[in-house]
This record gives sequence, structure tokens and C-alpha cells, in this order.
Amino acid sequence: MKRRAFLAGAAGGVAGSAIAAPAIAQERPAVSWRLASSFPKSTDILFGTSELIARRVAEITEDKFQIRVHASGEIVPGLQVMDAVQKGTVECGHTCGYYYVGKDPTLAFDTAIPFGPNARQQNAWFQYGGGREVMRELFKQYNIVQFQAGNTGAQMGGWFRKEIRSLQDLSGLKMRIAGIAGQVMAKLGVTPTQIAGSDVYPALEKGTIDATEFVGPYDDEKLGFVQVAKNYYYPGWWEGGPQVSLYVNMDAHEALPKPYKAALEAACAEANGAMLARYDAENAKALKRLIGRGAVLRPFPRDVLEAGHKAAMELYDELSASNPRFKTVYESWRPFLDDTRLWFRVAELPFDGFVSSVGAQKR
Repeated sequence: MKRRAFLAGAAGGVAGSAIAAPAIAQERPAVSWRLASSFPKSTDILFGTSELIARRVAEITEDKFQIRVHASGEIVPGLQVMDAVQKGTVECGHTCGYYYVGKDPTLAFDTAIPFGPNARQQNAWFQYGGGREVMRELFKQYNIVQFQAGNTGAQMGGWFRKEIRSLQDLSGLKMRIAGIAGQVMAKLGVTPTQIAGSDVYPALEKGTIDATEFVGPYDDEKLGFVQVAKNYYYPGWWEGGPQVSLYVNMDAHEALPKPYKAALEAACAEANGAMLARYDAENAKALKRLIGRGAVLRPFPRDVLEAGHKAAMELYDELSASNPRFKTVYESWRPFLDDTRLWFRVAELPFDGFVSSVGAQKR
């Protein structure tokens, strides 16, 4: 009798579990968000990363949490995404902090500043060097919760209609360049302007600008810059490891159930690594194609790099003296970067330098 009673109880327990699971699933609320991207659909890695976030969130929550992704200009212009998130026009946005340095130059640390970290160093600072904490505190005043959600890796220096032989050739040049990099370039005689990605090609074609930086070979090829400017410079010393972020309206984030918050954070973490991996896979192939179409690879002259570095360090000291928020983040960022570069000089750089040199030799 006891054995029959035990089996009956066990069977009842299994049946109860089978009934309870769907009941719990049905209790999950349906949430629908809109995501505004700063990028056009033609940049399928940048824009596609937003789609990856939305897809992963839906999969993890069994389609209960849906995010509709909108390209630049569909809801708001690409350079107004942060404002749209802050005001609650959209619940979230995929964008770059350095687009908004007019609000506060400190926001540039969310993406990149000249002669800053590479992608791995940026991840290290943000995740284990105090970066997340100081940046989250900064974004609170904008009613935003910020998540790492992509990195392009070191970028190219951009497309120039005329060859740059020395620092003097930068004088009077009109260049599309975003963020603090534009302020550094201004110290070198350049007239910087900020233009959303979808508007860069026509500006370069018409001569409204003389040069543009964007991302790297894969995206630059898609936007067709080689057709209107052949000189392709490297490295993009203002963007050694530029981060792309997901900005989430603080009120919308607070209203999410805890499992949905975890799903969103996990999706952003995956996106952060996936974007970098995909760019690393695609840029080499795209660079070969661009050269085949007439692009002329040129390194920046040494005097441009030296003058740029000097101007950048001076600017950071000026901003630290005048902006307490910038000083707080800079004092977290600078010593951590100095330390991690010691390690890279010992192991990473010698390794990369050697294998690159022998890899270029015929076998």
C-alpha cells in the first residue's frame, strides 16, 4: 500500500510540474520596445548588431519581450538617438557616446578618444577597471542605463580627396569627424564637422567636405567612398577600440521584470563580442577589394601623429581642469590604460609584430 501511495504521489508531482510550467510562462508580461539606431541599414554589421540584440532577447524570453529595430532616420535622425532615449520617445537606442560631446565631452569615453585603448583594453577598463561604474553614474543624469553593445576594433584614418604629405596639408581641410577627435583635429588646422553616416557620401561627392573618417574597409566599401576619394589613410588614431553602446531609458529599464533585464544584458554582451569578431573577419577581404578598385593605402605622416598626440594630451588636461565629470572618468581611465599597456608591450605587441613580419614573407 505504501509503495502504491508513493507512486501515485510521484505521478501527481510530475503532472503538477507539467501544468505549472506553462502557467508560469503565461504570467510573463508581453513587452514591446522600439530601438532607434544611429546607423543606416547598409552598414549591416553596425545595424545588424541591433537586430542581433532584439533577436536574442526574444529567444531568451520566448518571444514575450520584443524589440523592433529602426534604422537611422526612421524615427529620429542618427545623431539624435540619445535624446530620443532620454525623453522616452523610444525605449532604447544603439549609438555612440562621442556623437554627443556637445552635451558633455565626458561622453566620448563611452566610445573612444584619440590615442585611447584598443578594443581589448576598452573591454578590460569597462568591465574590470571601474569604467562601467563611472560611466553608469554619468548616464544617470540623462535618465539612461548604458550597456556595452559592440566594438569595431581599430579603425582606418579615412578617405581624403588629396594626399596628405605633412602636417601642413591639414590646414583648412574640411573633414567629417566626430567627438573629441574633431577638437583635436581643429588644433591641427582642420575644420571638423559631424555628419550622420547616411549623409557622408553626398557631402564628400559634392565637395562639402574634403575628407571623412567612418569605420573601416567593410563599411567604407558599402558606402562607396572609394568612388569620390582615393587616398585611404591609416591608422585611425582617434579610434583605437571604439565601443558602440545600447542606451536604455531608465524608467523603461526599471519597469522590466528581472529576467527580462538579464536577457537584455546577456544579449548586449553577446553583441559586444560578435561585432568585433565579424569586423575582424570581413575587413581584410574588403580591403583587398578596395585596393582593386583604386584605393591608395597611405600611412599618416609621422609629424601628423606626433602633433595629434601632443594636441590630444593638452586637450585632456584642459578638459580635466574645467570639467569635474571629465576629470573623474579620466582619472579612472588613464592609470588603468597605462598599466594595461605595460602588459601589451611585454607580450602582445612583440608577438603580433613577429608573426606579422614572418607571415608577410613568401613560404
